[in-house]
Amino acid sequence: MISNSPLFTSYTLPNGATLPNRLVKAAMEENLSNTNLEPDNALWNLYESWARGGVGTMITGNVMVDHRAMTGPGGVVLEEGTPLDGFRIWSSKAKVAGGKIIMQINHPGRQILAKLGGEVWAPSAVPVDIGNLSKLLGNPKAMTEKEILETIQRFAKTSHLAMESGFDGVEIHAAHGYLISQFLSPIANRRDDIWGGSLENRSRFLLEVIRAVRKAVKPGFIVAVKLNSADFQKGGFQFQDAKEVIAKIQTLGVDFIELSGGNYEAPAMQGESRDGSTLAREAYFLDFASEVAKTATVPILVTGGIRRKQIAESVLDSGVPLVGIATALALNPNLPNDWKENKEMYHSLPNPDWKSKTLKGLANMAMVRYQLNRLSQNKLPTVNVSPILRLLMDQFRLSKLTKRYRRWIHNIPN
Repeated sequence: MISNSPLFTSYTLPNGATLPNRLVKAAMEENLSNTNLEPDNALWNLYESWARGGVGTMITGNVMVDHRAMTGPGGVVLEEGTPLDGFRIWSSKAKVAGGKIIMQINHPGRQILAKLGGEVWAPSAVPVDIGNLSKLLGNPKAMTEKEILETIQRFAKTSHLAMESGFDGVEIHAAHGYLISQFLSPIANRRDDIWGGSLENRSRFLLEVIRAVRKAVKPGFIVAVKLNSADFQKGGFQFQDAKEVIAKIQTLGVDFIELSGGNYEAPAMQGESRDGSTLAREAYFLDFASEVAKTATVPILVTGGIRRKQIAESVLDSGVPLVGIATALALNPNLPNDWKENKEMYHSLPNPDWKSKTLKGLANMAMVRYQLNRLSQNKLPTVNVSPILRLLMDQFRLSKLTKRYRRWIHNIPN
């Protein structure tokens, strides 16, 4: 029997683009680029499997706006001079079933592994604090005005190239403690110029990125923003801050805002906080998203812990029109089609009972990446995994990719 769930109704964004249904594949970091940091068979296969699985819209994992600053080895870079052939195939594979493909664009700022080298830029020279593991990350330097303006233009250039490559839109990553999120955070941003201090100044970088991106693309091209509902750290970016930032950015031609939360110090996007607040086990950020949706003039997408059809439908019932799903689609790429046929199969990964939230976060990411790697090779996912084994194997694989990246960056002309 075919479901008549509202999840499978179409939705039109402010710019006129129509999404086939309300289900959005949220970003997961794949680390599946080729040697030249471009997409090839692995990513093409992965996104085609999701497209055929019935999800209406897909948001890619991080695509970097600067090859000198990577969230991780094996990431994809799209900047001036990048060949576009692999990106064109990527977008076409993702659209084989009539869905939309949106490229998430990002700069990691201070959240760069020390082993990767490169440029560790940040609003201020405030290192990431993850306790004994802090040394794994690079030492940040405060960005100059020139570097800030250059980075804004890099977001715009990458957006234009994504449009030329057949993507339907971009999502500007301003969450999870990456560079734009760092500018928004009073913990990471200690500047005393126009880019720091008051929330108005701290949000300036994000606003200028949105303006530059919107100017660089056509009106029908989707421009979205991923924003933290909060950092879940005492003294950090708070719910009220997020509300004020949303009020600012919704006037700039944004087509939807995805709400998430947390960063490397407090991985709330995985259900962990640092300020003592408790996150619901499913739909972590729904309460805040439904509150925002009442007054927002642009659509809201909520992501975080959504695994079951009933929970996805409760998102729509709460007034939030778009449902973001990540890990559940790594475990079952055919999930939307199953839900459409009223099949409810709930898959979950082991939950490591470890004290270190950082190590738990790394293990969860490793287990998900393992599934993405299997899907990219046209293999079925498996939940029969050991968190500690997957963490060790993931670190081994990332170490090899790190060496590959360092060789690559050493050989490219400046």
